[in-house]
Amino acid sequence: MKTATLILDRDFTIGEVDKRLYGSFIEHLGRAVYGGIYEPGHPTADENGFRRDVMEMVRRLDIPVVRYPGGNFVSGFNWEDSIGPREKRPKRLDLAWFTTETNEVGLHEFIDWCREVHTQPMYAVNLGTRGPDDARRIVEYCNHPGGTELSDLRIKNGAKDPFGIKLWCLGNEMDGPWQISAKTAAEYGRVACETAKVMKWVDPSIEVVACGSSMLDMPTFGTWEYQMLMECYEHIDYVSLHRYYNNHANNTPDFLARSMDLDDFITTVVSICDAVGGTKHSRKKLNLSFDEWNVWYHSLAQDEEIKKRDRWGRALPLLEDIYNFEDALLIGTLLITFLRHADRVKIACMAQLVNVIAPIMTCAGGGVWAQTIYWPLYYVSKYGRGTALRPIVKSPSYDCADYEQVPYVDATAVQAEDGSLTIFAINRSLEEDMELSADLRGFGSFEIVEHVMLHHEDVKAVNTELHPDNVHPTRGASGSVADGRLSVALKKQSFNVIRLKVHE
Repeated sequence: MKTATLILDRDFTIGEVDKRLYGSFIEHLGRAVYGGIYEPGHPTADENGFRRDVMEMVRRLDIPVVRYPGGNFVSGFNWEDSIGPREKRPKRLDLAWFTTETNEVGLHEFIDWCREVHTQPMYAVNLGTRGPDDARRIVEYCNHPGGTELSDLRIKNGAKDPFGIKLWCLGNEMDGPWQISAKTAAEYGRVACETAKVMKWVDPSIEVVACGSSMLDMPTFGTWEYQMLMECYEHIDYVSLHRYYNNHANNTPDFLARSMDLDDFITTVVSICDAVGGTKHSRKKLNLSFDEWNVWYHSLAQDEEIKKRDRWGRALPLLEDIYNFEDALLIGTLLITFLRHADRVKIACMAQLVNVIAPIMTCAGGGVWAQTIYWPLYYVSKYGRGTALRPIVKSPSYDCADYEQVPYVDATAVQAEDGSLTIFAINRSLEEDMELSADLRGFGSFEIVEHVMLHHEDVKAVNTELHPDNVHPTRGASGSVADGRLSVALKKQSFNVIRLKVHE
């Protein structure tokens, strides 16, 4: 059996993990809202029409923040359409996804849902068809205590207490030609600057996220970030990154190496942020919000057929990727990569949460189940909170179509407040088990509490409503501890969570 080595020390730290790294995303798109979190008449629906079975699956993920209401949707959205009596709310054509939005679920309902699932909203404002004035108005509506027209309107609509939304996105993917009212970097930078100013004048306690490039492959990537930040650097708090991965080539080794792309992407954007800060002689260090990320490609062909067949329909079944086991393995490596950049990546939102490229799937009138990608997010969210440690990993490697020297074993670790240590490790090999030998002498004595493994012999295996546990966590190898060293077997094509109790 080949061996990979991991060296960790309690004093070699990256930084504190922001719990918002385990966020998610609900857009008014497909069956994310209607038929996803909201289905009046469902056997589990509460008095507001929200599915209790879905809420329970969301609570288990312990998601700290949910981005809403878009996405591409937000660039043509009038927030006023989503407040007031439901029967008076207008139906609108959504030019982002060519469906009809009924506004049945609006701002107040979403806030109620957030409270039920113990999360906080990350609200996006429309900087496509609208601008700074509408942005500062919605902040006043949501966060001002009372005594003004807008705050009193919120109270009239049933919310005496302010919503207290602390995190706001300044538009969405404004460099994309698919975006309603797309902008150049300079145009967007100026409007983002002025929008951030007035929003913070209304509520100085909020944080705002400016749009970076909508994807790494954009021809303007890099120059967009630099030019945009030159306009608004001192008034924003985060720059957004979006990235989706696919396996169109059906090349599993190459697909599982995509975390190397993510690592390069983050490093590049951090460098640009610091370059602008240096150019401006600023003491401010700008952090990142990776507010869209996932695997996305399984549903693309059927989505086009659905749009042609039912243009302007309501809650069409769009972007309903059925994820397989190799997707879950990649998600595990991406989460490990986020942890290795915990000093600068403070927010991340898996896109999306329910039905739409999501870890949770539902059947209308029926059940709810966890897709394969649910499990890496579940375990890293559960045990990846505390101090991210700086790992030294040495592993046998392979070359593939797009990358050279891809380590078979990738790993990182987080130490919790109680001193416990969790190692997250993936074995990318499709053929061989690997031994992980971890030098943990810097922690003194320790013992293994648990080894959880996500593994399946078939990388194309999926979960369904009838077989929801086809890909499911199991108990891993027991491992051994001797003289401050951990030795544990990592099964081929597996994601592993190794929990250790450290004795002071």
